[in-house]
Amino acid sequence: MLPLSDGLPARRFPLVNVTLIAANVAVWLFYELPHVDASVEHASFYPCSVSGACHGPLPWAVSWFTAMFMHGSWAHLAGNMLFLAIFGNNVEDAFGRLGYLAFYIAGGLTAVVAQAAATLLAGTAADARVPTLGASGAIAAVLGAYIVLYPHAKVLGLIVVFPVRLSAWFYLGAWFLYQLLEANAGLWASDTSAGGVAFFAHVGGFLFGFLTTGALLRAGRLQVNAAGSHQREAA
Repeated sequence: MLPLSDGLPARRFPLVNVTLIAANVAVWLFYELPHVDASVEHASFYPCSVSGACHGPLPWAVSWFTAMFMHGSWAHLAGNMLFLAIFGNNVEDAFGRLGYLAFYIAGGLTAVVAQAAATLLAGTAADARVPTLGASGAIAAVLGAYIVLYPHAKVLGLIVVFPVRLSAWFYLGAWFLYQLLEANAGLWASDTSAGGVAFFAHVGGFLFGFLTTGALLRAGRLQVNAAGSHQREAA
């Protein structure tokens, strides 16, 4: 299902979320678009650079960050930014601006680590030389946070051309289950980035967001929009 809205307005302007979206779009337009292949090769993350089996154009300690703002196509960028626009503003509300920025970056790092570990431990040498890029790992952390903070918010989306409204816990839970199944299928097939998708990055990012947000919520460190968190499903 393609999400369109969660019907949950932010309490204040989501400055960090909008800035992250603008940064991703700017990198695509002004850095990648003139020479996509060369820029992807230069600024992506290579799992083999961690083990020393290869040396990427950038040190891995730098490329894990630059790769978070890289995308392979218009569709890749648009899909990621759509999810970030819909779900990120409310997570920023709960974390605050600086907290949300730190959370987003930490989620991206965790996602890269998860994907690199799966590739190096279970993948082939060729898999480890495939560049990893995209904001989806960090965005998966945002989705993991959202399902904890606003489980009963209603997500409006399209299945083909038919509008559907589902609870966040059901929609994002199904999204995570799909990522988990694909990641495990990749292990059985010795292909840790099946179809060019870094499913382990999605799983790692989502779990980071889910567990971290749950811990912070229990500690009373987050301010949750009560209208979203306590909204109950209609019969």
